Amino acid sequence: MATNELIKKLAPSPEEVELALSQAIGDADDEQIAQLYEESVKHFEPNQIINGRVLDIVGTDAVIDIGYKSEGVIPLDQWPNPAQVKVGDPVEVLLEKVEDEEGLVVLSKRKAERIRGWERVISTYGKGDTVQGRVMRKIKGGLLVDIGVPVFLPASQISIRRIPDVGEYIGQNLMCKIIKIDEDRMNIVVSRRRLIEARREEQKKDLLARLKEGDWVKGVVKNIADFGAFIDLGGLDGLLHITDMSWGRINHPSDMLSIDDEVEVVVIKVDPVQERVSLGLKQKQSSPWEDIENRYPIGSRVKGTVVNVLSYGAFVKLEEGVEGLVHVSEMSWTRRINHPSEVLSQGDEIEVMVLDINKQKQEISLGLKQVQMNPWDEVEQKYPVGTIIEGKVRNLTNYGAFVELEEGIDGLLHVSDMSWTRKVMHPSDIVKKGDTVRCMVLSVDQDKKRIALGMKQLEEDPWDTEIPAKYGPGTITSGTVTKITNFGVFVQLEDNLEGLLHVSEISDDKIDNPADVLQIGQKVDVRIIKIDPTERKIGLSMRNIERGGEQ
Repeated sequence: MATNELIKKLAPSPEEVELALSQAIGDADDEQIAQLYEESVKHFEPNQIINGRVLDIVGTDAVIDIGYKSEGVIPLDQWPNPAQVKVGDPVEVLLEKVEDEEGLVVLSKRKAERIRGWERVISTYGKGDTVQGRVMRKIKGGLLVDIGVPVFLPASQISIRRIPDVGEYIGQNLMCKIIKIDEDRMNIVVSRRRLIEARREEQKKDLLARLKEGDWVKGVVKNIADFGAFIDLGGLDGLLHITDMSWGRINHPSDMLSIDDEVEVVVIKVDPVQERVSLGLKQKQSSPWEDIENRYPIGSRVKGTVVNVLSYGAFVKLEEGVEGLVHVSEMSWTRRINHPSEVLSQGDEIEVMVLDINKQKQEISLGLKQVQMNPWDEVEQKYPVGTIIEGKVRNLTNYGAFVELEEGIDGLLHVSDMSWTRKVMHPSDIVKKGDTVRCMVLSVDQDKKRIALGMKQLEEDPWDTEIPAKYGPGTITSGTVTKITNFGVFVQLEDNLEGLLHVSEISDDKIDNPADVLQIGQKVDVRIIKIDPTERKIGLSMRNIERGGEQ
């Protein structure tokens, strides 16, 4: 039936109302008719719960008679079993509106049931009472639970642990505690967590009273973190730290355990005050460190597997639960290793020597270079003093250059041993990194692993005879100003040979600042006034050069 036809059927016309009233009161006048009409509706106020009956079923709707001049319509889906609804059935409804725009009364069976349910719940339960209900559906922020009326169970109050999907509780019957009642809004908030916490509190007290160190107990893995796993012992969570899971190496607790696993553990420590229990899994077996000194005596050679490489060294697994550290300084006799990964990789099978054992700390120091020959043991025989070598400049420092004699064996070419005559400010003035150079071995210190090299020693020292003969006192020569200081200027007489022209020797007149008279790059005539082969110094003067003679 169309909606308009349904409205026409249910909503009588004004003429039909007037005719019905006239039949009831006879030949009353218009004023009396209006008065009777008002009296017929004055007992029907909105928001009342009224008893009615099913007058007719039209499509998916039920026509409800409440004894008023017009009927109301309620969708059949407001009944638990719409197919079983039949004409004449009594029904309790809420009168929401006396007449809508079409002249129908607005009724709700569902709201009437909620109000009656609310009244029953309020009269039966109060805040703090325990109720049971069936989870109806998931809503924003939690679940809707039917305890006679729909009540709200927040997601945070479902359990003591976070629930990934609260929808898994739909259809289940849950025991909860009422934690809030809002009568004005007809809202009730319940908590299942409060009941669980109260029950666990009793169990926790019992556990703390009877647990003792060394007990073997069973529990269920409830949470896994980077540092360990929390085991539910039945009212109390104990911590199984990652270091107490296995005598061997574990990268993460999830390598051994999964959520909801049932495990048997050993009670390591009980703290009744803090209500904490420490648990162990590896303690169920004896420690492999008990007779470590007998199995791995100091100085013995053993084989192992590299299990981890860090910036300071590599850990080598000798057996399950026993690892030793090869420090980066114990990897090579000669190589300068910036990172252990230059020598070792995870998974390498290697031979090492046991250097030290700390049983209390469960630490073993291992050496890789100790199972190899030390090339420094033969350096003194291979490179005696005076040997001429040829090597590549491997590195430069402010004080010299390191020259590689062979793999891992370097010698130091100091700046003072680069030239007899040139004042070397930095080794890069003479050599560059990667250059191949010839040097003489000047000294070998096998204990300190040092070799001194010299480049100038490949030639005779010109200061012995050549320079003193060429630049004797009184000799007049020319040169170029290379450096100016507050006490004088340096004059280059020839390649790699300079002399000092003191400020007092620049002129007969008093000179306060040499830069006022001379400039870098300027050609000057000078006279040798002093030469010191031991100190390798030449003193110069510009005074009275035209007259000759010494000052």
